[in-house]
Amino acid sequence: MKPPYQDSTSLRQAVIGACLEMNAAGINQGTSGNISVRAGDHMLITPSGVPYDQMAPEMLVKMPLDGSEAPAGQLKPSTEWPFHLAILQAKPAVNAVVHAHPVYCSALAMNRQAIPACHYLVAAFGGSDVPVADYALFGSRQLSENITRALQTRSACLMANHGAVTTGESLPRALWRMVELETLAKGYAASLTLGKPHILSEDEMAEVIAAFADYGLKDSR
Repeated sequence: MKPPYQDSTSLRQAVIGACLEMNAAGINQGTSGNISVRAGDHMLITPSGVPYDQMAPEMLVKMPLDGSEAPAGQLKPSTEWPFHLAILQAKPAVNAVVHAHPVYCSALAMNRQAIPACHYLVAAFGGSDVPVADYALFGSRQLSENITRALQTRSACLMANHGAVTTGESLPRALWRMVELETLAKGYAASLTLGKPHILSEDEMAEVIAAFADYGLKDSR
């Protein structure tokens, strides 16, 4: 399935499949994560508190991207819907947002510690580091503002004392970035126990960022 997405049973099923894949990969636990996709002039987002293996396509919540009231008769959306909406509004090229609480990403976020250019894969997220969005209460407008600020020139960020969020031009791309981000966080955390990791220079990272234009999954997926 390629973006631009339109609301359909197959798109809704793809979101549920991504949720199940996220938990199977160990990058999320229970129902703490949430996923949204752009569907025309609406957002589809996972409902609040529903186990992924019990989720059905009709349970996903459809919300207007202009911020107007969602249609009645739906389940309650994830409590994190405000920042999903804010990201999709602020970044028109983004078609999917993945939020989770991966253990190593969350550990760094607890220390409010950004991931520097300790590995060339940092470039997969748009720059020479993965920043930490400032802390605010979950579901709050302030958290939405903090996250969209951190994502201005990035496709992922950590969330202080919380977890992580990744974005993508497609749903597979956003999920791929979350898996890569947790792998990177785990490697960085391990390197800190061995000593002081060497940080790649700005010139070295600029070279990698340029090379990343054609790296990994195709944006059309």
